[in-house]
Amino acid sequence: MSGPASSAPSVGGASDRPVDLDEQAIFRTLFAASPDGLLLVDDRGRILLANPTAGQLLGYAVEELVGAPVEMLVPDGIRPRHAEYRESYRRAPRARPMGGTQMDLVARRRDGSEVKVEIALSPLQPFGLPYVMASIRGVADYPRVRQALQRARYSEHLAQLGRIAVDSLDPQEVLRQVPSIAARALEADLAVVFLLDPGKAMLRVAGGVGLLEEEPVGATVPNRPDTPQGHVLAQGVPVVVEDYAIETRFTVPAAYRRAGLVSALVVPLSDRGSPVGTLAVRSRQARRFGEAEVRFLESVANLLGTCLQRAQTEEALHHSQRLETVGQLTGGIAHDFNNLLTVIQGNLQVLADLPAVAEDGFAPQMVAAATRASRRGAELTGKLLAFSRRQMLQPASVDIAAMIRSLADMLRRTLDQRIRIRIDVAPDCPDVMADPAQLESALLNIAINARDAMPDGGELTFEATPLAAIPAELRRELEEEDTSAAGATRYVRVAISDTGGGMPDGVKERAFEPFFTTKQAGRGTGLGLSTVYGFARQSRGAVGIDSLVGLGTTLTLILPQTPLTPVDATTVETEPHAVPEGLRVLLVEDDTEVRAVVRRFLTDLRCRVVACASGEEALRHLEEITANPGPAVSEAGGAMPQLLLTDIALGAGMRGTELATRVQQRWPAVAVLLMSGFSAELLASGPEAALGWELLPKPYARADLARAISKVLAR
Repeated sequence: MSGPASSAPSVGGASDRPVDLDEQAIFRTLFAASPDGLLLVDDRGRILLANPTAGQLLGYAVEELVGAPVEMLVPDGIRPRHAEYRESYRRAPRARPMGGTQMDLVARRRDGSEVKVEIALSPLQPFGLPYVMASIRGVADYPRVRQALQRARYSEHLAQLGRIAVDSLDPQEVLRQVPSIAARALEADLAVVFLLDPGKAMLRVAGGVGLLEEEPVGATVPNRPDTPQGHVLAQGVPVVVEDYAIETRFTVPAAYRRAGLVSALVVPLSDRGSPVGTLAVRSRQARRFGEAEVRFLESVANLLGTCLQRAQTEEALHHSQRLETVGQLTGGIAHDFNNLLTVIQGNLQVLADLPAVAEDGFAPQMVAAATRASRRGAELTGKLLAFSRRQMLQPASVDIAAMIRSLADMLRRTLDQRIRIRIDVAPDCPDVMADPAQLESALLNIAINARDAMPDGGELTFEATPLAAIPAELRRELEEEDTSAAGATRYVRVAISDTGGGMPDGVKERAFEPFFTTKQAGRGTGLGLSTVYGFARQSRGAVGIDSLVGLGTTLTLILPQTPLTPVDATTVETEPHAVPEGLRVLLVEDDTEVRAVVRRFLTDLRCRVVACASGEEALRHLEEITANPGPAVSEAGGAMPQLLLTDIALGAGMRGTELATRVQQRWPAVAVLLMSGFSAELLASGPEAALGWELLPKPYARADLARAISKVLAR
């Protein structure tokens, strides 16, 4: 760029060149206007000239580049090699076009950052000048490369979010990181996550960066189609706002304009196909978001939705495991307590029959009071067994519409007159398959809780409708019990709603736990909703709570419909006869005191009893009778017993069901009656369940035992 003008190449032929053409001015203008960065470097590696494009690319003013060594533009790690390369190039200069090297070239900018470049070298030695012209182009200036770099940057941010999602067990941490990563990747001014409240009427700000004062974390906005977030949920697809000033699809909040926000991108969040919220980014630049940004934010939303789904699933699993553990514990306690109550009630009945007690002025009243207390204890253990799903159930087809109307009539007469009762039963609502008494008790428990939530009155609503689809969270509960149940069985939704104060999240999470209550001391045992939970699960159904503080509570029972093909009807039972005098009974009970009480009951019923403490002992007794028929020294004589009365749980030995199976296989004429503190589900633990034995639940009275024996003998 120096020397006489005549030494520079001519623009055209000498004959037609304009006389007033200033070639130097033209060449200097071309040098300055070049879209590539241009550096003129001497043989010592000093920069003699630089154009504005080079300064902009490298972060320097042109004046700072002129006179500086070219090595200052080379990253530290490769500077020694660059000096060697420059020296060898000086000795044998040659033209090198753009892309003439397979190396990835990097230039060091003024701020220390690095930029990928392509460099073309044009030696001027052939023109008599000891200089080299270096043309520098930023790789990011290529559209395809720019897109590839953009995709790489987005992928890097997605990978970062993926690592956070995998490593963090706290969904709140993921909610905190997602807006930050989205805003940084998209160079947005604001990013925010909205989550739907349980009632789906409001969206809550769950996390964000650059938040407006009008939208802090915890703030709520309406979920309506005329709001920015509600519009996205109504559409179910990403929505791009090019300019809030010309937006007509929804009402733009004034706070957005006051904050200078111009464009936005909002994508829906979903969990198993159901909308749960939105993820939004906003910018103060117009038309900021295109297809690439939409795809990136959708990927972020999918990852966030998966994290929230995982957190909810883990919480539901932990809750289920916690309830299952408590259920097993309470079931075991109830079993042992039932044995104690059998002893207490049995001895009280024996005492009541003694002449000395009957003739005493106060003894009968004391025995009666103790008997009532023991019955309340039996009711308590019954509730524990209901929660632990070990209660006795007798499923039948129930007209749920008729039951709700009957229950509502009774409640209208007994509840506070300020509580209005409304019934909304679908005309085509089918019957449900459940234990009628337990179902009515469950509905009554829920209604009583609703009454307590409305001390100043309100509205209590009963609903019953066939289910077109099972809610996702309840479907998981059903599949835990039977993987084919949710698809193979049709269900009915029974919901009871109140307009009371609602439940905070902490109370809602523990509502089904036994002994948990928010009522004043002495007003509740905490077993109401826990028994509803146990009844629903044992009935092959599910139960859920939807509650908002200040807006009331809805408790939903999901119960199976009565099958279209009628279930096998139980044989119509005739009125049981009295226990025949002299009935030979083989009693098997491992608890000494319970065995003594039952033996006394049987003796009072004029039975002839042989008592054994284990199944093995009972089998030896039967084998001895079989091997040595005839008179023997025993209360029942040497004859084969007519009835086997055995507990199911017989300590460390064989179970009562196994004993009953072996007895009926070897001695089919012997009738079988089982007794237990657990439910009939204990019979379903093996192939013997199909035999359909009668089960007598503990504790029981002498009259209950007599009815059960006569029922078995009548069969």
